[in-house]
Amino acid sequence: MAEVLIPFMLWIKAFHIISLIAWMAGVFYLPRLFVYHCQVAVGSTESERFKGMEYRLQRFIMLPAMISTFVFGGLLASIPGLVDWHAGWWMTKLAAVIALAGFNGACGRWRRDFANDRNTHTERFYRIANEVPTVLMMIIVIMVVVRPF
Repeated sequence: MAEVLIPFMLWIKAFHIISLIAWMAGVFYLPRLFVYHCQVAVGSTESERFKGMEYRLQRFIMLPAMISTFVFGGLLASIPGLVDWHAGWWMTKLAAVIALAGFNGACGRWRRDFANDRNTHTERFYRIANEVPTVLMMIIVIMVVVRPF
């Protein structure tokens, strides 16, 4: 069945990359919004504006982009011969992608905390958290391009 996908492999790969770029944009931007959200008073007009921005970013950009990244990635992985399932790079990449999805989930929890005026983290926490997707992206790209092991 997966052989049917071979003629469409480059299209699938292109949409996988497009989806990943959109997802990464959101994962980079949402913690930055949290940094700015920490700087405004709870209940203020600015706080309410950030709540709306954070919700829309997560709901209408990050979630669809993450889902489509997994769908197109799964389609690529199902193409016979495309992935050496015994190679270490594949498992490392998969672990980094799962960690990125976990970070996405943590962002969702933090967003809900802000939405309910229950944020307990500092601006510094979100500045540090903002670096996590960069490290994971570097691991993912190196594993796919260089395939070191």
